[in-house]
Amino acid sequence: MLIQIPHVLRSAELADCRAELERADWVDGRHSAGYLSSAVKDNSQLPEASPAARKLGEKILRALDGNALFTSASLPFKVVPPLFNRYTDQQNYGRHIDGAIRQVAGSAHRVRTDLAATLFLTAPEDYDGGELVVEDTLGPRRIKLPAGDMVLYPGTSVHRIEPVTRGTRLAAFFWIQSHVREDARRTILFELDTAIQRLAADVPKHASLVDLAGVYHNLLRTWADA
Repeated sequence: MLIQIPHVLRSAELADCRAELERADWVDGRHSAGYLSSAVKDNSQLPEASPAARKLGEKILRALDGNALFTSASLPFKVVPPLFNRYTDQQNYGRHIDGAIRQVAGSAHRVRTDLAATLFLTAPEDYDGGELVVEDTLGPRRIKLPAGDMVLYPGTSVHRIEPVTRGTRLAAFFWIQSHVREDARRTILFELDTAIQRLAADVPKHASLVDLAGVYHNLLRTWADA
């Protein structure tokens, strides 16, 4: 399931983020890649311990804390603090898959990467190329969103970043361990929750709302890891 989450950051917040990133010290992104991914990865990245990365990551997590669509789609249990990458001058990231377990830098915490998230920080008209291409059962899905919008996709997906042929692409990326690890089950719960919310908006006193909410929570109770 691929989900677009619009307006995670607004224009003023985006401007602050980009100004902070322009002042930051970037390093070769291959330093954080695994032995297979490092062969196809060509980008710049903020070090995980960078003050700028921590400051901006906290800003993003605060924005998502009250985002109902993010919560409904991901059912977050643990979240890796956001990281930041930059692509320019034909840089790209070839076909790869993310590791199943991600350690949080500077801690003993480990997160299962059930979902991946990319938050676009650069307007699509400001650069050419740079599409996130996610492979799924319907074929490759090419994703290039407005600045401030985010895409969620299964951590099991093979994906790549196309070469940036003009301008610079800035993005935040991170992973989520869900209360429900299987994408098919998360999809069922998301679709059921969405239907309940629509019914509640259209017919707020409908007698079936409580019954449907019961079905939702009983499924979540059955499938949740914690």
